[in-house]
Amino acid sequence: MTNQGSTHDQGAAAPRRSTIWEVAKAAGVSHQTVSRYLRSDTKMRPETIERISRAVAELDYRPNLAARSMRTRRSGRIAVLLPGVGSYGPPQILGGVMEVAHEHGYTIEAFSVEGTPVDRFERVLELSDSGQVEGVLALAPLPPESEHRFPDRAAIVVSADYDDKFRAVGELADGSPVAELVERLAQLGHRRFLHVTGALDYASARGRRDVFVATVERLGLGPALVHEGDWSADAGREAVLALPDEGRPTAIIAGNDASAAGVVQGARERGWSIPGDLSVTGWNNHLLGAYLAPTLTTVQVDHHRLGRAAMSRLVATLRPELGAAPSEGPLNTIIWRDSTGPASSSA
Repeated sequence: MTNQGSTHDQGAAAPRRSTIWEVAKAAGVSHQTVSRYLRSDTKMRPETIERISRAVAELDYRPNLAARSMRTRRSGRIAVLLPGVGSYGPPQILGGVMEVAHEHGYTIEAFSVEGTPVDRFERVLELSDSGQVEGVLALAPLPPESEHRFPDRAAIVVSADYDDKFRAVGELADGSPVAELVERLAQLGHRRFLHVTGALDYASARGRRDVFVATVERLGLGPALVHEGDWSADAGREAVLALPDEGRPTAIIAGNDASAAGVVQGARERGWSIPGDLSVTGWNNHLLGAYLAPTLTTVQVDHHRLGRAAMSRLVATLRPELGAAPSEGPLNTIIWRDSTGPASSSA
């Protein structure tokens, strides 16, 4: 009796998987229509999509990816190559990648390969030739010839926005918002500016510094004062404490929000009010910036959009019938808050 019961329990452990035909019957459509739904066919009627979505949820239907791969030579899987796990940053990027992949019915496998870009590319080629994935999205640097190289079994798209040390490159290193910050503050009467840089081994720090200097000189507001920092709050504080009492800047453009917070602290130690005596801006829109007193003017970087754009490029390569994804707006947006205001007449 005991043995019979044990055998019965073991057999009951695995519930039967719902089929595509059962989903079709529940939704009142053909199984071919359900298949189109699973391929994210954009030409389907909204009401049909709604009925199938409801049936899929009610039946807890999951596509049999192994069977589909054998039938269509498509695995439904995409590999995402990350920079070194120890240094990889904004989870919003990976969130955007996963969001687009799931919208089009793909599952994601993330991996990281140490070594040189050539080492990583060898691993990417091995993976793409294995037949296990339909595409590879590289968020870590690969050799220049990697882009637009499509092995027989998978597409490779490179969107290396960070280097191996997680330093921003490419679009993320664009410092052009600094020009808008300086121009707006100049309109508010500011004539003397200081920039506290990030660590200058970062392309992003050099880009912001170069735009700052060029903008101040273009507007005739020189000299363009620059204090070399390292992204830290200490660097911002030290920059303020080193300023002379006479002829000091009335606006400081910090390389990031941490340095801006140090600027605010240094100003308080010198008895200066923000923004009455000194206007301050940061970069990155750190969560705490909206809760400082005063709240911090900063630059919002849409890492989520960056991830979506990268994955959309790969999906468009794998499925050209979907067309190119529309632009999702600017990467950088200035958020004006209370740390900036008109220049003090006394200054």
